Amino acid sequence: MTKTLETVHTTDQLPDSTTVVIIGGGIIGVTAALTLAERNIPVVLLEKGHIAGEQSSRNLGWIRKTSRHFEDVPLAMAADKIWTNMPERIGKEVGYKKSGIMFLAKTEEQVAIHEAWLKSVNSLSLDSKMMSSKEIDEAVPGGKGKWLGGIYTPSDGRAEPSIAASSIAKSAIEKGAIMVQNCAVRMLSTSGGKISGVVTEKGEIRCEKVLLCGGAWSRRFLGNHGVSLPTLPVICSVLRTKPMDGPTNISVGGPDFSFRKHQDGGFIITQRGALDAPITLDHLLIGWRYLSQLRAQRSFLRPSLGREFIKDLTVARRWNANSPSPFEKIRTLDPSFNPDLNQEALTNLRNAWPIFDQAEIEEAWAGVIDVTPDSNPVIDHIKEIPGLTIATGFSGHGFGTGPAAGQLAADLVSNAIPLIDPSPYRFDRL
Repeated sequence: MTKTLETVHTTDQLPDSTTVVIIGGGIIGVTAALTLAERNIPVVLLEKGHIAGEQSSRNLGWIRKTSRHFEDVPLAMAADKIWTNMPERIGKEVGYKKSGIMFLAKTEEQVAIHEAWLKSVNSLSLDSKMMSSKEIDEAVPGGKGKWLGGIYTPSDGRAEPSIAASSIAKSAIEKGAIMVQNCAVRMLSTSGGKISGVVTEKGEIRCEKVLLCGGAWSRRFLGNHGVSLPTLPVICSVLRTKPMDGPTNISVGGPDFSFRKHQDGGFIITQRGALDAPITLDHLLIGWRYLSQLRAQRSFLRPSLGREFIKDLTVARRWNANSPSPFEKIRTLDPSFNPDLNQEALTNLRNAWPIFDQAEIEEAWAGVIDVTPDSNPVIDHIKEIPGLTIATGFSGHGFGTGPAAGQLAADLVSNAIPLIDPSPYRFDRL
């Protein structure tokens, strides 16, 4: 977790009842709460730790349409509009800037991938375009990388994970949403075959509907209710530099590094070509669902078998409403960052843009990403439990689309006209 995460002050008192309970205080959960509060629908958000304590404050802050699956682009386009209007909507800053995103290619194969994606989204009228080596040098000067080309979307942008979800949460509270931190939801309550409430470590709240936005915890929560959500964890390590001069305000992704300007004048950097993948029991249980993804992206993964496997085995998969849940024992997923991956990222970046020789690391952290077999999230009702809707499995792409995903989830919960067609995110596709 970044040490600059903005704190949100919430109540410690649980109401007896509400209309909607949201489980999880990441950017999707708080945006859903904001949307419902603006519609005068009573809503209580419950967070086992603190608002934005996990991936919503640990991600890179990129807001992109570039290289998303075709069916996921409409949500990203809707998110662009919401991000643009968010400061006025909530009366607070979220660090949003429409600064553009560029992905670089060193090989003909990488160029072909970008060209194929651009062709696949031709009908969506994006402003994405292929870049020549010369154009890359002009847009991001001072480089020594020998790029064959790249793809650039000027309307893509960035925001600050350390303040965005917190600011949205504060506005939701001001508009009537109730939020309680350090309050884990143990189980759902049902009556007559449908949702009637939730049981928390502090007592029960009666409600009509529940929205689960539990991120990497969603699989375990649903599994305790007999619903199998296929997600697997990977870990991304990140570093932030001290304020420094840089080559551009554009966010840039190379094959083995990425960087983007941070609001304090430094840069957020990661090894874009590598993620840690500690093996857990879930890899053995559902890993076969990921075979096609593994074949395409195996070079990105750094698997390991050891301490994390044993630790995962000690975390309960079944519990009842009267016993402590795993969410009370582990309030915040806080994996150790991988210093080797961070050093790789910095070395690779310095080789491409020597100005980063002056970079000094201010802080480093890591976050757990929950990945679905097709890398798209689930935003859907759960038919097996009437009254339950989930918005989870964002596969590392959730911050950028988070405000739109939260609004779409709120639409589904409140039976409003959906922001965009939700069918690409149906649960039964998995």
